[in-house]
Amino acid sequence: MHRYHCELKNFREKEKQLETSCKEKTEYLEKMVQRNERYKQDVERFYERKRHLDLIEMLEAKRPWVEYENVRQEYEEVKLARDRVKEEVRKLKEGQIPMTRRIEEIERQRHNLEALIKEKATDIKETSQKCKQKQDVIERKDKHIEELQQALTVKQNEEQDRQRRISNTRKMIEDLQNELKTTENCENLQPQIDAITNDLRRVQDEKALCEGEIIDKRRERETLEKEKKNVDDHIVRFDNLMNQKEDKLKQRYRDTYDAVLWLRSNRDKFKQRVCEPIMLTINMKDNKNAKYIENHIPSNDLRAFVFESQEDMEVFLKEVRDNKKLRVNAVIAPKSSYADKAPSRSLNELKQYGFFSYLRELFDAPDPVMSYLCCQYHIHEVPVGTERTRERIERVIQETRLKQIYTAEEKYVVKTSFYSNKVISSNTSLKVAQFLTVTVDLEQRRHLEEQLKEINRKLQAVESGLNALHETNRHLEHKDNELRQKKKELLERKTKKRQLEQKISSKLGSLKLMEQDTCNLEEEERKATTKIREINIQKAKLVTELTNLVKICTTLHIEKVDLILQNTTVISEKNKLESDYMAASSQLRVTEQHFIELDENRQRLLQKCKELMKRARQVCNLGAEQTVPQEYQTQVPTIPNGHNSSPPMAFQDLPNTLDEIDALLTEERSRASCFTGLNPTVVEEYTKREEEIEQLTEELKGKKVELDKYRENISQVKERWLNPLKELVEKINEKFSNFFSSMQCAGEVDLHTENEEDYDKYGIRIRVKFRSSTQLHELTPHHQSGGERSVSTMLYLMALQELNRCPFRVVDEINQGMDPINERRVFEMVVNTACKENTSQYFFITPKLLQNLPYSEKMTVLFVYNGPHMLEPNRWNLKAFQRRRRRITFTQPSQ
Repeated sequence: MHRYHCELKNFREKEKQLETSCKEKTEYLEKMVQRNERYKQDVERFYERKRHLDLIEMLEAKRPWVEYENVRQEYEEVKLARDRVKEEVRKLKEGQIPMTRRIEEIERQRHNLEALIKEKATDIKETSQKCKQKQDVIERKDKHIEELQQALTVKQNEEQDRQRRISNTRKMIEDLQNELKTTENCENLQPQIDAITNDLRRVQDEKALCEGEIIDKRRERETLEKEKKNVDDHIVRFDNLMNQKEDKLKQRYRDTYDAVLWLRSNRDKFKQRVCEPIMLTINMKDNKNAKYIENHIPSNDLRAFVFESQEDMEVFLKEVRDNKKLRVNAVIAPKSSYADKAPSRSLNELKQYGFFSYLRELFDAPDPVMSYLCCQYHIHEVPVGTERTRERIERVIQETRLKQIYTAEEKYVVKTSFYSNKVISSNTSLKVAQFLTVTVDLEQRRHLEEQLKEINRKLQAVESGLNALHETNRHLEHKDNELRQKKKELLERKTKKRQLEQKISSKLGSLKLMEQDTCNLEEEERKATTKIREINIQKAKLVTELTNLVKICTTLHIEKVDLILQNTTVISEKNKLESDYMAASSQLRVTEQHFIELDENRQRLLQKCKELMKRARQVCNLGAEQTVPQEYQTQVPTIPNGHNSSPPMAFQDLPNTLDEIDALLTEERSRASCFTGLNPTVVEEYTKREEEIEQLTEELKGKKVELDKYRENISQVKERWLNPLKELVEKINEKFSNFFSSMQCAGEVDLHTENEEDYDKYGIRIRVKFRSSTQLHELTPHHQSGGERSVSTMLYLMALQELNRCPFRVVDEINQGMDPINERRVFEMVVNTACKENTSQYFFITPKLLQNLPYSEKMTVLFVYNGPHMLEPNRWNLKAFQRRRRRITFTQPSQ
């Protein structure tokens, strides 16, 4: 079995090598095939491009022939059309002769009829003229009658109107005389008129003065409004600078910005003063110094709100932090102000070192903010220097003993060691300012606000004065109107009597004239009736003469109409003939022009045919009498190795129209231009690689045959090795299970491997169960206790003893770690097995034994430091043994 096992392991190793070799060759073959597949596409593209180029060459060769054939066919068609048109011209000329003769005959007939029509028209005109004269006379008679009637009517109307005017005039004279009696004397009104005139002049002077003051006030208001607009613009510019600060705050600390907005709309909730974040309230006097403040005050405090009351801060934080979940900072200003606290050292003492200011003097801020910064960060004690300060920094540190110093670009922190009393300084470069670079001149802004208030106050005063002046002006206007109305009434009363006397005198004169201008209406009516009767007799005679003339004119008109109808029929016939003649002439001209064009086109096409024939033969390299060569009728070559191109196309199978040829040429050229980067050596490499693939395939087949042989050998040897091994393990398992059953436990042994093909990894797996409530578990150091593993090992060895013959067996301290019950069971099992007939001798070594163990007559128990040749216990003397040992040790060096 061992030999078979070794053979299996060797066969398996060679099998793995062959598998690895086959796998490598297979992978290499796949790569070669894949690479050749890629080259196969290139080869196919190469031959595809060659096919397109060949087809382009044949299309370019055929195109001139197609052009020639198209032009030749066009020439034949034009020639036939020219002959047809020539025949049409001849027929049209012959058809025009009878038409010309008929037109001349009709023209003579038309001239005769028109002469007769003119004679009739002359007679009609003369008769109509006479009728017109009679009608004019009759109309004049009618008009004369109408004029007589209208004259009579006018005279009647004039008499009625005269009587009405006489009545009205008398009534008006009576009214005027009554009014004249009631009118007072005008001499009493003049003093009143003079007094009103003086009052009116005085009111107008006051009014002019008031209007002048209004104009002055308006000018003053316009001036103040311009000043207000300028001040507002300046304030807006300052506010824009503040908005820049707020925009930076919004971008960097959105929660703080939202809290600022909330504070601005809820200031009424706080009892004392609340300052917005420090970075908004600080205003740098010079933005170049902003870097010192931002490097000295941490960003958390720069965005902190400053409160004067602890209660206000708690209200603010509860609303903003707890309710709105905003991350904000808040601080309380000291109860006693530090804002005006003097520094410990005068700045004049430090100017010799290059210091030009303390941090506090670099900016303006509200009193709570300044007080907090002085208390917390001692800005009134931190001086700011220049480059000169940095150059002599060691001297500055030693002499001034300042704790913090700022130079042009650095910050120095000075500390004194608590243990050694040495001065330790550290410096850091200043970071670039980000928030405080926007500078607002608050003093100027306050000045502008005061100026704006003053301007608003002046505007209110001017507006009040203007309103008062408008009211005064309205009052004077009203008074002026009243005085004017009174003066007008007095003047009217003064002139009214004289006007009434003049009107009465005028009306009496008019009345006298109207009474003198009388008319006899009855005499006038009689004269008008006599004249109308005479005119009617003359009118009746004229109507009789007019009726006779109308009858003569009607007869003449009928005769003229008959002649006109005859003339119209002749003209219509002539027009039809002329129209037909013109149409025939036009058709003849068009046909002749068409004939000329066709003949010119025929000559042009004949010349073009000759040129195209010559060019086509030049393209095909043909002589004058040669036909299309044989090579343009053969097939296109195919790609070798069985990769055919598209179906072959002969010269005669190509398209026969120019559009199709041009379209196909464009398509083929486009396709050919797509095949870029092709190398003629690709075909050679492709063929060479095909041969290599074939050779590699044969080698791989040989390797696979050899691998199959090894697998067959493995199968045979495995059968001779594995079957006896399984039988042996089954016997061991039977013994092992019996031993465990005798202990009221369970155990089994089986042959185990992860992979059946890994023969060097086959092993024995022992699975045991010491408690009825558990399952069988593999024997491992992690699952079973030390005693359980000892029991299992001992029983496995005992199961092996009948299968493996040996002179003796040694068991060393196998009972260590066992509980008393298992130790007693194992001891009994070992005794029973060792005392059987034909078994190996057992040596059981142990430091201890349980009491009342069963012993057999075939057993011998040996104790260390005890036996037939050992000293009795009462003769044992440890000190004597030690002295003897020392004597031996001392005598050995002398020997």
